[in-house]
Order: sequence, then structure tokens, then C-alpha cells
Amino acid sequence: MATAPAAPPPASADDEIIYESMPCIRVYKDRVERYFGTEFVAASTNDSTGVASRDVVISPNVSARLYLPRLDDGNAKLPIFVYYHGGGFCIGSAFNPIFHDYFNCLVALADILVVSVEYRLAPEHPVPAAYADSWEALAWVISHLGPAGDGARDPWIAGHADFSRLFLGGESAGSNIAHHMAMRAAAEGLAHGARIRGLVMIHPYFLGTDKVPSDDLSPEVRESLGSLWRFMCPTTTGEDDPLINPFVDGAPPLASLPCGRVLVCIGEGDVLRDRGRAYYDRLRASGWPGKAEIWQAPGKGHTFHLLDPCCDEAIAQDKVISYFLSH
Repeated sequence: MATAPAAPPPASADDEIIYESMPCIRVYKDRVERYFGTEFVAASTNDSTGVASRDVVISPNVSARLYLPRLDDGNAKLPIFVYYHGGGFCIGSAFNPIFHDYFNCLVALADILVVSVEYRLAPEHPVPAAYADSWEALAWVISHLGPAGDGARDPWIAGHADFSRLFLGGESAGSNIAHHMAMRAAAEGLAHGARIRGLVMIHPYFLGTDKVPSDDLSPEVRESLGSLWRFMCPTTTGEDDPLINPFVDGAPPLASLPCGRVLVCIGEGDVLRDRGRAYYDRLRASGWPGKAEIWQAPGKGHTFHLLDPCCDEAIAQDKVISYFLSH
């Protein structure tokens, strides 16, 4: 007589899914599984561009990958671009092949020195841990302006960084981070008289309870971005928290932005498009004395340039960013 198949064992409480944003991340009660942005590629010298990269440890929590273009002049001084990667504060890495390939191309095109920051990720390290780590990285970069015997100095930064051309930037959540680093610099100042020359905001991750037309491009994606923020920053007051909405009461005034130039890049098909456009518009209307520029990729969605780096729009965006950083 055939026996009935055994019943499956009861699901473990540890297998309970408490949050997911697929296809990128799933959070269980006892662990986090990431399905995107987890690959690692070693630092190297790129055969086609000649761009060299190397990794540095800044502190137990913070590290970075540095990129240096091929130099004909060994004493050349270059713009320095401190970059914060995106990924909703919870995925991505400075050591991921996507960002590695991106900088091998951008550094060669723009002839710049890049510090691509590796910060701790939520939810294991909830926001605002990413901000603390990102500030620590910026402070380390600026420490190279101090006396030569004052702490460990990286030879690429010490030898080739032109601190009169210091830029901050990032894409998506990295743009959010770059904005807050600039605002903290405005409030607290930077060591050794350092100043930020410009800010590069690529598809910035800002939200708000006010409705904008691009919300309707994909209501499902728009809702997922709100839930993502609320989960990764459990202390948030919601979508009008000054950390995610730079226009609300309690947010640092845009007029205090401590740089002379800002570039905002947006995608026509991105649900965050009009949040980025509002940043540009409100900055210009704030009384801030600098020069703001905006560039829109026709028909393209969020962070398209990382997913399709060889498309015409990605190449055009790279050229806009390159020009901004080299002037």
C-alpha cells in the first residue's frame, strides 16, 4: 500500500520575508539576500583606456576605489571627483563591475581623479549610516591638504589632486548623499580651507508627498521607492523627511549650497524625473548665487547609463558630465 508523501516541514520563523524590492533585494528575519550589485571586480589598469585603479581602506567602515587616468605629465594636477554610488542605500558597491567599467570610461574621457566611496549598506546599517560613512570619506580626501606628516596620505591624491577643482556627485541615492555632504560642508565647513567647486546630481533620489507628473510614469515603481526609503531609514518621518525631501521645512536652505556650479541629469522616462527638475528649478529660484545646468536624456529611465553604457544617450550624458568636471 502506497504511503502518502510526507508533509513539508513547517517554515522556519527565520524564513519570514519582512521586506523585498525585487529583483534587487529580499530581507528575511535573520538575513539579507541581494540579487543585484553583489559582484566584485578587482582594481586594475584598463587595457583600452589606460585608466589605473586601486583600493584604499579609510577606516573599519569605509573604503574607496581610486581611478587615475593615463598621465603624460607625471606632475599633472587633475580635478578630483568624490563619487557616491546609488542603489537605494541598500545595494551596489564601488567594487562592482558596473561602476568599475563606468569609471574606466569616464575618467579617460574627463581626465579626472575619482574617489569612488564604499559606504555601509542598509538595512544591516540603516540610514543615516551611509551619510556618516560618506562624510568620513570626504574628510579623508580633504585631509590631504594638511601637513605631509599629518596621517596616512594616498600618493595619487597627494600627487595629482587639484583641490581648487573638488567636485562631489553620485547617481540616484548617491546624488542624495552628495547633496547632504555639500549641505553638511555648508553648515560645518571643511578642513584646511577646502571648498567644493561643483555638484553632479545624476537622477537624484528625492521624494515628497506632493504629487509630480512623473509619478504617473509608473505608480508601482513610485510606490516601491517610497516603501524602500521607509524601510532603509526606519527613523524617518516619511517622504517629507528632510533627508529625502530637500524642499520641506527643516531641510537646509538650497541657497546655502556651498559651491558655484551644479549639474542635474535626468531621464525623460524616470519616475524621479520631476523631482530632479524641481531641484534645479528651486535651486535657481532660491537666491543661490551659482550656476545650475540641467540635461535630460530623451526617452530614458532611471540610471539607464549604467545598464546600457554604450547607447547614444549614455555617451551624450558622459560628455556633458565630462565637460562640467573639466571646466
